[in-house]
Amino acid sequence: MRRRNLIAGVMAAGAAVMAGLYRFTDLLVMHYPPTPYDDLLVQLVDRGQAARLGAKVTDAAGAASLAAELRSGLKPGTLRKVAEAEVAAGRVAEVDGWVLPKTVALLSALAAKV
Repeated sequence: MRRRNLIAGVMAAGAAVMAGLYRFTDLLVMHYPPTPYDDLLVQLVDRGQAARLGAKVTDAAGAASLAAELRSGLKPGTLRKVAEAEVAAGRVAEVDGWVLPKTVALLSALAAKV
């Protein structure tokens, strides 16, 4: 066996292992079950932690009404800009001792409901 063939085989096996780890485990990327609100929840870095925080939001409405409210003001990839604008405007909510932008609190509450 030539050295090139051995190196190519090791690289192919490594690529297959990495693809398997990516697809079938949460080791590299978190995989969540699909929901009707994935267009909003995709903006969360860690949906599990957001759901833990969102469970403590007391004045949250149902999931459908939260999603409708968030979709009206939140476009894909704009969570950071919207959150900064809300802090500047004073639109904040206190959740379990944390002061959060209103959109982040609502998005966390939505994650907790699904």
